[in-house]
Amino acid sequence: MSYKRLTPCIFIKEGKAVKWFGNDEILMDDAVSLAKYYSDQGADELILFDLSEDDDQHEQAINIMKQINRVIRIPMIAGGNIRRTEDVKKILYAGAKRAMLNFSKQGAVSLIEEVAKRFGKERIAVSLNDFDSLFKQQHLIDAYSTELVFMHRLDLDSVKNITNIPCVVVTDTMEESEIMKILKGDGVKGVSGLYVSQTDMNFNELKDRCVKEGIRMTSFESMMEFSEFKLNSDGLLPVVVQNYKTNEVLMVAYMDEEAFYHTVKSGKMTYFSRSRQEQWVKGETSGHYQYVKSLTIDCDKDTLLAKVEQIGAACHTGNPTCFFQPVVGTDYDETNPLQVFENVYGTIADRKKHPKEGSYTNYLFDKGLDKILKKVGEEATELVIAAKNLNPEEIKYELSDFLYHAMVLMVERDITWEDIIAELADR
Repeated sequence: MSYKRLTPCIFIKEGKAVKWFGNDEILMDDAVSLAKYYSDQGADELILFDLSEDDDQHEQAINIMKQINRVIRIPMIAGGNIRRTEDVKKILYAGAKRAMLNFSKQGAVSLIEEVAKRFGKERIAVSLNDFDSLFKQQHLIDAYSTELVFMHRLDLDSVKNITNIPCVVVTDTMEESEIMKILKGDGVKGVSGLYVSQTDMNFNELKDRCVKEGIRMTSFESMMEFSEFKLNSDGLLPVVVQNYKTNEVLMVAYMDEEAFYHTVKSGKMTYFSRSRQEQWVKGETSGHYQYVKSLTIDCDKDTLLAKVEQIGAACHTGNPTCFFQPVVGTDYDETNPLQVFENVYGTIADRKKHPKEGSYTNYLFDKGLDKILKKVGEEATELVIAAKNLNPEEIKYELSDFLYHAMVLMVERDITWEDIIAELADR
């Protein structure tokens, strides 16, 4: 039996999260906050449906998708109002893992081949309203997509016999027993819909109930038991915590057995407080969660290395890392490329938010987008000219100028380095 997922869905209409197809009752005014709640509460992925009725609403929905992608820590699948290749591109550029094409809509069948060839079939999901659609278009679906999204309840046993593509079932049932039945279906990788999209849903608790029903739920799995680790004199395992992007050491803490398994299960770093003699989830009060990327034990099995995605500051003092007080020597890790890019970007973003008199950066922002684009073009031209010369120092100088102005453009258009890195990683 494969691992199963809990996948809440958000229906976006006029910038708000509404309840269901054809039901415009507002579930929450702020769709971004709702998505973050789902992510923080243990959802495995998220489906977004754009229910917009015109181009302005469609653009608004795309912008909301971008905002959601920045605050969630789970994959995002998005669809709705896709009529042309450009719509697929916008959804993928907004951060979606896959764009979802509804085969019940006119033009979707002819569109899927084009977008699959352009973006890759692994970036395409197909949503179906009925079993007949799958039967009629089986060859296209198998050839040009890697995921099915079924609306409402279908004959899942028959689905298994026709296609090997894993599917997510979006259902309007509010019965937990029905959710369990769907998850037990062969070929079903996850369930979505009204029940799992409740605004007070605790996904980890629901996963516990699923496990009791014999359903294997998606989570981290430890390849070692806690009993295999060598503990210190207090019966605890020291944990060195590292930023997974920059390799910066953030903090050192300790785990007991309960904290270790809670970390593995929830995906959030959980420790044992020696002073309070109790378990604590990092960020539970501050919001500065640490999301697990990997856990590695050292050669002696007595120290755990945790690579995490750190939200906010790691240190209770407000510093990014607990290691900020020099004792001997100098910290020479100031040229970490990613840190340099993020620091420069942060300074530019701060200038926009808090203008400084005489700042060249603020001069560019004051002049507006056209001026920024003109400077990016000029710097690109100067870089091309420098590259024709034999002096590498000139190239480095011009390339640095170009990157700075490119970052000004990024801030102006609300693009982050995380957006760029994620795009490059997907190529």
